[in-house]
Amino acid sequence: MEVKYTKTDNEIILDDQFPSQSSRRAVIPLFAKEVVERSCCLAGLIILGLPLALIAIAVRINSPGPVIFVQPRFGKDGKPFGTFKFRTMRNDTTDISGGRQTEDCDPRITRVGAFLRRTSVDELPQLANVLLGHMALVGPRAHPCGMRVDGTLCAELIDDYHLRHSVKPGITGLAQISGSRGAVDSKAALQRRLDLDLEYIRNHSLRLDAWIVWRTIVDLVSGKAAG
Repeated sequence: MEVKYTKTDNEIILDDQFPSQSSRRAVIPLFAKEVVERSCCLAGLIILGLPLALIAIAVRINSPGPVIFVQPRFGKDGKPFGTFKFRTMRNDTTDISGGRQTEDCDPRITRVGAFLRRTSVDELPQLANVLLGHMALVGPRAHPCGMRVDGTLCAELIDDYHLRHSVKPGITGLAQISGSRGAVDSKAALQRRLDLDLEYIRNHSLRLDAWIVWRTIVDLVSGKAAG
């Protein structure tokens, strides 16, 4: 499985050699995508301003330390950037590198943090990452730079792992609504997530983005996004 890509100012051209798409070239209108997503995120931050402030207060009261946890993660072209999240762990147990993934009943997670993770509300500060140009609303999930699976860095475990960095990482994505979310505990799980990320990159369109956002909202409301 191989995906080759070239860049221009306003688009990415993907030359994919997947068995079902051997002659297809997908042109992604990045400018339109960014305008739509940044507008939505700005509106979201304005609308959610009061709830976000209340969540910040709850995080601070429940556990001493900063409200926002900033973690280096891989962005477009593999360049690291600081991802914003509400802090969900005790400040003295946070893992900046991301080398240790969360576990069931993880003792590092606070009571408020457990609720924020279960509802994915901890990721709402990433709306600011989209406005700053670090992330997209929809795209492959941003992985911590030090994330390891079976004790091995992801890029060393799977040769094509870097291909997911051909676009900006997203707050939500095809992998998340397809059930591939939460901790990645095996090479097979990482490969499945990579396959879904590459499928998204190969078939991207604004219509697909809209469908992913809708499915994300439905999953959040129904509780299926927990995990």
